[in-house]
Amino acid sequence: MSFATVLLARLIGIYCVVVAAAMMIKRRESIATVNAMVEDPAAIMLSGVIALLVGVAVVLGHNVWTGGVLPVSVTLVGWVAAIKGAWLLATPSAMLRKMYAAMQYERGFVAYMGATLMLGAYLVWASTIP
Repeated sequence: MSFATVLLARLIGIYCVVVAAAMMIKRRESIATVNAMVEDPAAIMLSGVIALLVGVAVVLGHNVWTGGVLPVSVTLVGWVAAIKGAWLLATPSAMLRKMYAAMQYERGFVAYMGATLMLGAYLVWASTIP
């Protein structure tokens, strides 16, 4: 496994675990914050810029589609972040609000955070296997 794969897997993995755990601990505040962000075009734009930057950085530095599940997972996370960032920047606010409502974020909060936590745990675990 390459150094870049291990580094990015650990970085993304630890980030996912910490963010998901913190958001689950502060569930009400997290839901309220995300609800407020959806109503704030500046917050959406900033989120899009950051996601696009991180995603493009991962894709440029680690666009690996062979070598096992871990390197491909890291690459997929980069592509998803880049696409999400571009989507947030390009999609009109009214449409974003409708899509967010369709996600039923509050109702599916535990599932969304659980998936993030599991992704992070996998990335950390798989990056520590010799």
